[in-house]
Amino acid sequence: MTVLVVAGCTAIDDPAAPQASDAKPSASPSAGVPGGEAADTGTLPGVPTAGQARAELAELKVAPHGSMSGYSRDKFSHWAEQGENCNTRETVLERDGTDVTRDDECRAVSGRWVSVYDGKTFTDASDLDIDHMVPLANGWRSGANTWTQEERKAFANDLTYPQLLAVSAASNRSKGDQGPDEWKPPSQAYWCTYARAWVSVKSDYELSVTEAENRGPGTNRRSPRGCR
Repeated sequence: MTVLVVAGCTAIDDPAAPQASDAKPSASPSAGVPGGEAADTGTLPGVPTAGQARAELAELKVAPHGSMSGYSRDKFSHWAEQGENCNTRETVLERDGTDVTRDDECRAVSGRWVSVYDGKTFTDASDLDIDHMVPLANGWRSGANTWTQEERKAFANDLTYPQLLAVSAASNRSKGDQGPDEWKPPSQAYWCTYARAWVSVKSDYELSVTEAENRGPGTNRRSPRGCR
């Protein structure tokens, strides 16, 4: 089977697939770096190398999406308190922004944020959503339905693995609960980092992937294996 790999964001056994960029804007949007160089993962923690992500993907269980029966966002309690009057949302906003100023209730009242999904710059925190790399509903369908409430709370508020990032509200809502076989960031420069982060979260939480997420290109070149 023809396989697309995370490493270098290039295709194996697919000469028709175009080369990819593998860079991520951090403080400002930037052009991709050709030739498969490692991406700058910026503030997003725990992003594996391409080789690590490829190895993790090979170990993931492949299964159809489970039922949405019983699902509710309320079963993934967020945003959790993180100390000093801050919750998870405010913590991520401070981490992902520059020159962030907070009020006495830890709300970001000024700063600058670049949404890595679409390269747009913001100075008003209300224009940003905190995206779950693996959406809560996707997590539910791929194994989180069997977790305890505390386990789901940890997943929804994870600051250790590459699960949370501040992005434009428009891009987050466009993504919804879709996987990378259905949606990728508008900024192609972020595709490889996105794929590696997605695989990492699925691996860290022992969640399954669908055949579409895992398979080679065929008619679908938007799987975590490849970043064209």
